[in-house]
Amino acid sequence: MPEAPPQPAASRPLAGIRVLDFSRVLAGPYCTALLADLGADVIKVEPPAGDDYRHVGPFIEGESALFLAINRGKRSIALDLTKPEDLAIVQALAAKSDVVVENFRPGVADKLGIGWKQLSTINPKLVYASISGFGQQGELAARPAYDIVLQAMSGIMSVTGSPDGPPTLVGESIADVVAGLFGSWSILAALVERQSTGLGRQIDLAMFDAMIALQPLVVARYLASGQAPQRVGNRHALSAPFGAFQARDGMFVLAVLNNKLFGILAELIGRPELSQDSRFRSDSDRLANEQALREAIEAWSRGLTASGAVEALVAAGVPAAEIQDMAEALTSPHALSRGMLQQTAHPLLGAMQVPEQPARFGGAPRGGIAAAPALDADRTTILAELGREA
Repeated sequence: MPEAPPQPAASRPLAGIRVLDFSRVLAGPYCTALLADLGADVIKVEPPAGDDYRHVGPFIEGESALFLAINRGKRSIALDLTKPEDLAIVQALAAKSDVVVENFRPGVADKLGIGWKQLSTINPKLVYASISGFGQQGELAARPAYDIVLQAMSGIMSVTGSPDGPPTLVGESIADVVAGLFGSWSILAALVERQSTGLGRQIDLAMFDAMIALQPLVVARYLASGQAPQRVGNRHALSAPFGAFQARDGMFVLAVLNNKLFGILAELIGRPELSQDSRFRSDSDRLANEQALREAIEAWSRGLTASGAVEALVAAGVPAAEIQDMAEALTSPHALSRGMLQQTAHPLLGAMQVPEQPARFGGAPRGGIAAAPALDADRTTILAELGREA
């Protein structure tokens, strides 16, 4: 066997990268949390009252659980950008930073003196990412946006939920999260480009655009047919059997996408003749006759518990799973073996767990994440790094 390639030194991929983070609430802070997880030094610049998320529950002994989760691994300094002396500190930080992230409404950063043109003049190597609801230009650029607004306008609510029910919110602030993901991705691309050009790049990332990009299959279906896709509930819009099915004590999911798997499923449920039935010979045939197929599968599964059905399906090689809530997902043996949550030490709360970005980099450590900072906790250290007194 060939020798394994040498692994890099045990450091995180973004060690040595400094991020100046003016963002608040969720999209921007999630973006910078991902960068902090990878070793970037993220300096969170907060107003004197702090990030709004510090004041949003649920609370753990007075500390916001939401703030703690998405501001892990950062340092905090509180500055009033309307004061010349505080603006001067920001400018000094920008001169020594690699990345700036902000999610003000378009035009606000310029008015505060921390816009792209102003800071890139100080440091032409800056990668400057602006995350907003609808982008820096466009008909709706000035319109305020929250996750629920973007879910409504991007089409994702229209395809989520039961066919006979109302459009339904995804059970997470998905527009903020996906904007944060695309934000971190675009920043890393610009940092790679900077290695060859020596210059930074302005990034205009709209949450609306990110939500459209999150739905490639829905977009493709519209482009192919000219018709807006509709809600189909707990089943796949294009394949069958592919969805949620009823067992004796609850529901489970299974996924069959080819004829070989369908033949295995038919044998398992005691109906081998189904694989030769003209109604079920192809994926499109099975989709057209989904209800009859569902009745055949549930005639088998209703005699079993959900766990029993899943055990039998998995043993036969058919992708299947029980439907878990978040508590079950995070405490499952697999999640524990993957280290999805990491231990950290908070100065007030003591030992606590926080999430970490999911990618594993060979040779780089995981864990060891610093807890989210108290407001202005790092002022003295940050100013000292600039040669200033607190």
